[in-house]
Amino acid sequence: MGFSTLELCAGAGGQAIGLERAGFECAAAVEIDPHACATLRANRPAWNVLEADLRSFDARPYRGVDLVAGGVPCPPFSVAGKQLGDADERDLFAEALRVVEEALPTAVLLENVPGFASAKFLGYRRRLLARVHAMGYTADFRVLNASGYGVPQLRPRFVLVALRERFAERFEWPQPAPCETTVGRLLADLMGANNWPGCARWVAKADGIGPTIVGGSKKHGGADLGPTRAKAKWLELGVDGKGVADEAPAADFPVDALPRLTVRMVARLQGFPNDWAFAGRKTAAYRQVGNAFPAPVPAAVAAMIARALDGTRSVPYRCEAGGQVYHFQRGRKSLTG
Repeated sequence: MGFSTLELCAGAGGQAIGLERAGFECAAAVEIDPHACATLRANRPAWNVLEADLRSFDARPYRGVDLVAGGVPCPPFSVAGKQLGDADERDLFAEALRVVEEALPTAVLLENVPGFASAKFLGYRRRLLARVHAMGYTADFRVLNASGYGVPQLRPRFVLVALRERFAERFEWPQPAPCETTVGRLLADLMGANNWPGCARWVAKADGIGPTIVGGSKKHGGADLGPTRAKAKWLELGVDGKGVADEAPAADFPVDALPRLTVRMVARLQGFPNDWAFAGRKTAAYRQVGNAFPAPVPAAVAAMIARALDGTRSVPYRCEAGGQVYHFQRGRKSLTG
């Protein structure tokens, strides 16, 4: 049985891919960035991609959709002390709840930075949850790490799930498992695509989990792998994190030199399928990739939402992460290929 979804702040489609893999059909995907909209349309021409500011989006035509999902931007710290719903153009969590009120979905899935689960946002969370409960939902949240769902990246995310009360008792959070691959093994074929003789040595060096990939903002800089601390972690894995390469290392690249990752490599670390194309030049494409919610994580959560909605005890799904195929069922993950 398929379910429909209305996705907010869809970006380049990381969460949308995960929802699709869990059996949800895209009723509409709302995104303000033109490059990201072009990416979604190029990869999924049948999707209803709406290039729009969430603050002006009218969700009433989608009333009765099964799921409203979104990775809304993190509210600034200054919002934490305000009453939920106070005017602040940076606070899109309030806008997401307005959409929920208009669309009246059966379930809600909202994703954010892990800091949103901290004590600093306690008051804000309480007001948010009170508003969700007032709309007739039972809500819960967890901080889920992408490395627990097949992605070799330490990427914790705040995830909130809310369901109509008659479905809520059926929902269980998907259980994480140790990541069964590494940065090196996952990217070996891409890093060696141009016959770099140092590839095998690099794969052995990159035998670990990468730090959180960040996309950065339009106002600050180009494409690189994050702040100083993240770059230091990448260095331990044999990666130059000061920039993003156009291509994999060539055959004449020194054996003991530090390669940079390409956009395609970073996309694989974010759980995108190998054939997912990104619109725009390198910096625009990298920003879309870096800001994405790695598909295997929302796929795992959405599969459990689907199980709760249809009332069965088993709603499996198939999820590819860099050539590895995972099946989630009854909250447990098993590697099958």
